[in-house]
Amino acid sequence: MKKIALNWLVAGMILLALSADSARAGEVVVAVATNFLLPARDISAEFEKDTGHSVVLVAGATGKLATQILAGAPFDVFLAADQARPELLIDKQAAVAGSRFTYATGTLVLWSRDRLPLTGSELGSLDATRVSRIAMANPKLAPYGLAAEQALDRLGLLKALAGRFVYGENIGQTFAMAASRNVTAGLIAKSQLASLAEDQRGHWIDVPGSLHEPILQDGVLIMRAGDNTAARLFMSFMKSDKVAGIISRFGYGVSRP
Repeated sequence: MKKIALNWLVAGMILLALSADSARAGEVVVAVATNFLLPARDISAEFEKDTGHSVVLVAGATGKLATQILAGAPFDVFLAADQARPELLIDKQAAVAGSRFTYATGTLVLWSRDRLPLTGSELGSLDATRVSRIAMANPKLAPYGLAAEQALDRLGLLKALAGRFVYGENIGQTFAMAASRNVTAGLIAKSQLASLAEDQRGHWIDVPGSLHEPILQDGVLIMRAGDNTAARLFMSFMKSDKVAGIISRFGYGVSRP
């Protein structure tokens, strides 16, 4: 009888411990640039598995997400597609000073499901006469769009293609337009090709980084999350070797703090 009572006591202690762990489990709401949504999903799954905390991802254009944060949107972490917006949030005291770090570097590509409108193997050989419409992200909202605009301008192609640009609000919309074949080609994030099966990846060329400002993607802790244990753990997790492996798998460069 004593043994049975002891077993019940042990079981009760285990249940209490599990309840305590559950009570400690928290939630982190992550605003993430659209280009990074796919790796963010894998990262979040690993974080939840390792810590017991839950992650809610909200994807959008970096500029729009930053505006929402300044307006009081309930985000805890911001994974931007540039450095300027996280820095702005710190300047506006909407993000925690000293929490900003570069988690990834992006690569821009010219992509089409069909043959690219090139006469050679580089972006400078783009044949404007073979382009009916070309998709790119809005340069005012999305860093990949700004990089695309800079690259085309330096090659003298911005004017040659005037009137034929179709703008996505973010790089996800740009990719969708290019994938639909409603445009001749699209300037997208190379990481987006990772979502496609090998036989669906079509044709692409890398846009040299020398043609545009580096696409350095920074993360920052939002001020409202200063006491959020789950959010702080997520920021630390983003700097781990496990996350570096995921980021690399999706075609990004990894910048270690």
